[in-house]
Amino acid sequence: MEKKNIIIHEKINIGISACCMGSPVRYNNKGWDMLQNLGREKQDFNWCPVCPETMSGLGVPRDPIHLSGGNGAMVWTGEAIIKNRRGRDVTEEVKLGSIACLETLKRAEVTAYVYMDGSPTCGVYRTSLKKQKRGNPPGIFGSVLLDEELFLIPASDLQSPIKWWDWRRRLLAFHWFRSLEMKNKDDLYKAWYALKFLCQEIDDTWARDMGRKLADLGKISEEEISSIRKEILEVLRKPSTVKKITHSLWKNYSYYRKTRGETVEGIHSPDFRRNVTTIAKELLTMERTAFEEGVFFATSPVIYRDKRRMPKVEPEDIEMDEEIEATLRGELPEEE
Repeated sequence: MEKKNIIIHEKINIGISACCMGSPVRYNNKGWDMLQNLGREKQDFNWCPVCPETMSGLGVPRDPIHLSGGNGAMVWTGEAIIKNRRGRDVTEEVKLGSIACLETLKRAEVTAYVYMDGSPTCGVYRTSLKKQKRGNPPGIFGSVLLDEELFLIPASDLQSPIKWWDWRRRLLAFHWFRSLEMKNKDDLYKAWYALKFLCQEIDDTWARDMGRKLADLGKISEEEISSIRKEILEVLRKPSTVKKITHSLWKNYSYYRKTRGETVEGIHSPDFRRNVTTIAKELLTMERTAFEEGVFFATSPVIYRDKRRMPKVEPEDIEMDEEIEATLRGELPEEE
């Protein structure tokens, strides 16, 4: 089967907690520019900032709020409430603000959302900023984001080059696969073939089980395709680890050398000691070099390129032989 990176040209729309984009909308009239470290790459996405608390009409500055009696999901069922520091019940206001933000994100057709963990509204896994307390996660708006099955990115991870690289490549794959039209088994299997090496890196046992499941499929219904799509999307939401990413980089570099017969300056083996910033630079170098040479970079199967920056000739399809595919699976001894 022919392999090449999937190139998308449309910018992905990403929702973001407004305080993380520098807007001074927190209760204390402050905010953080969490996108600053992305540099020019920030321009590769369309950003839609929202703030459930200001959309609630609570104003800036305001008394801080907290969940009482349960988590954010329980607020929607009436089992918990939201109070401010003075004990005033602001549940209905915050619910209306959350609904208004969700409507905005739907109009913007966002694929992902960058959330501020520790917030009683936008927090997903924490609703308290106190070091030893998680609060009552998820927050009221965080529970809505989970229900919408968006690709959720913690704002703090935008500060780490390698974590952002991991989120970005999985987001691109998530967006492409979620919007891909699939009518039959062949469509599904072709899509899986593009994503399987990334999925194997994230969860190898699950990915191999999924591969066998797809290989054994007969005629498949739309409901089964939808169910499998949902399962794959769920895996793409899961972060990888530095160790897994580093080994995946080396496997893909080995594939590049076998394909092109060339080396790339600055790419090191997994046992070479360096910091995560250096690893992130190696990943970007390998990603760019593979794209320019028309070589499939399996660990980052979907890439975004502005049409204005595209070369005149698209990279050619590369057909992988069994040895190359085994290298990407990590089943052959790798060159030192």
